Amino acid sequence: MRLTRTRLWALIGGLLTLALAGFGLFASATSAQAGTTRNFLVTLYGWPDNSPPGNDIAYPASDGNPTIHDAAGGTGTYSDPITYATDKAELPIGTKVYYPYLHRYFIMEDDCVECDQDWTGQGPDGGPNLYHIDLWIGGEGGNSSDVINCEDNLTQNSASVIVNPPSDEPVDTTPLFDSSDNSCYDPSSFNGGGGGSGGGSGGSNQQWSWS
Repeated sequence: MRLTRTRLWALIGGLLTLALAGFGLFASATSAQAGTTRNFLVTLYGWPDNSPPGNDIAYPASDGNPTIHDAAGGTGTYSDPITYATDKAELPIGTKVYYPYLHRYFIMEDDCVECDQDWTGQGPDGGPNLYHIDLWIGGEGGNSSDVINCEDNLTQNSASVIVNPPSDEPVDTTPLFDSSDNSCYDPSSFNGGGGGSGGGSGGSNQQWSWS
């Protein structure tokens, strides 16, 4: 086929269109991996008010789930996030989040009845499709009333949570509830530092819109 000037420009235009489309797909993939931020109702639960009381979880790793722990736990780093519970239709099992208010990472490993109700219907806090996560606070061997008071003190009705976060956010591994003296974590006590993987300096605070 003879390549006339018209056909040449048409070919160049087609190649340019393909290139731009490819760039768009690359940009979308990069954005999808970057993490997204949404406001959640963030509650907490622990040893005395788990059902049954203790540290059992609905989706232990030993059952073949894409989780890390066989019982509720974790230190809050990216490599060892703390257990959280929610409806698995809201956030899939194994989804990591970073919670800036408490300066640590969490992983979806448990079910939460109130979260289920808030997501699928008209739950005790609202809904349907009310974003609600329930974070593990620990509390084994501690005073039950102090554990529950700590949960209430750290609850936030609407707080930013990064879903599928980067691994280098600043982390504080101070226990949320310290059973040795029944003390509750003070989020304002954190001065920064401590990378998400357990070392290094604080990471990016960039937040992304939910898509």
